[in-house]
Amino acid sequence: MKYDFTVPCLLGVEGLVADELRYNGFEDVAAENGRVSFIGDMRECARANIILRCGERVLLKLASFRADNFEDLFQGVKGIPWEDLTGKEGAFPVKGHSIGSKLHSVPACQSIVKKAVAERLKDKFSLSWLEENGPVYQISFSIMKDIVTVYLDTSGEPLYKRGYKKENNLATMRETLAASLVKIARYKGRETFIDPFCGSGTIAIEAAMAALDIKPGARRNFECEKWGFYNPSVFDELRNEYIEAEKKEALPIYSYDLDPECVKKGMANAERAGVAGLITFEQKDALKVEYPEKGTVIADPPYGQRMLDIEKARRIYEGLGRRLESRPGLKKYIITSDSEFERHFGIRADKKHKLYNGMIKCDLYMYFR
Repeated sequence: MKYDFTVPCLLGVEGLVADELRYNGFEDVAAENGRVSFIGDMRECARANIILRCGERVLLKLASFRADNFEDLFQGVKGIPWEDLTGKEGAFPVKGHSIGSKLHSVPACQSIVKKAVAERLKDKFSLSWLEENGPVYQISFSIMKDIVTVYLDTSGEPLYKRGYKKENNLATMRETLAASLVKIARYKGRETFIDPFCGSGTIAIEAAMAALDIKPGARRNFECEKWGFYNPSVFDELRNEYIEAEKKEALPIYSYDLDPECVKKGMANAERAGVAGLITFEQKDALKVEYPEKGTVIADPPYGQRMLDIEKARRIYEGLGRRLESRPGLKKYIITSDSEFERHFGIRADKKHKLYNGMIKCDLYMYFR
């Protein structure tokens, strides 16, 4: 059976997620602000969860309808065939959001959705009480301008939780954003790659995983593997297939940081990601690195918000610009929230791409010509 699926994503990476899906043969892919949709069966759901580098989670879309009041919401949710999905033992917690709608109280909407599902299940199974002691079917709803969309969250833990990042620094970058930067830079593992601000090692690790075709979800589990309305063995089949196809080779990837603790954390995270020994981690000042004539640099320097103040951050931009101005053949991708970055870096970017690092609005400054 085929379903509609939605992949929420960070603003600015919708095109990357859509490209990932299309390149891997998914059907009816469509991108809009903050999400990408596709159609497929539960095997395609498993495949998306395992292979997506830039998406945040995979949601199974159940229904979409207009709701101007709580009765509309109740009847719309109750009309979904929950008995075919959760059974009578499944647990069904509810979360959601509402934007620009008459039903603006999220707690009240959560309560109505929960009640509607419970009433449907009690009617269908002739029960007076639901134990909810079985697998978890996380219900997620979105209300946008009075249009309600109801989903089941197939992922559980978000997709950026690959499982390798136990060691974090203060301003760690989300794995999906790091993977997006690598994808924008089109790094394939054939040239020198440098991350001069190691942090937790996320950018270098995601670059190595992409170059070696290590699927980000190949070594973790997903909530929907416990569900009862399909055969979940497809997950193990796909995981085994993808792990078998991984490449094993040393890569010209270098990750530096002035802080020895960051270097130590990066190495520990790389070990868990299965790329230890394939990345060179070193304690080194980004402003003293010997950058090559050609290759790729992806840098996430301090923004002057969570780390350092803005003046100290800008001195780093100035020093980095002086260090890199003699390397026109080196492709450079630098992400920051500072709108004055180009002035302090001293070089006008060939192109800029708007992205969000957590809740911080940023620009990726790209130098590739």
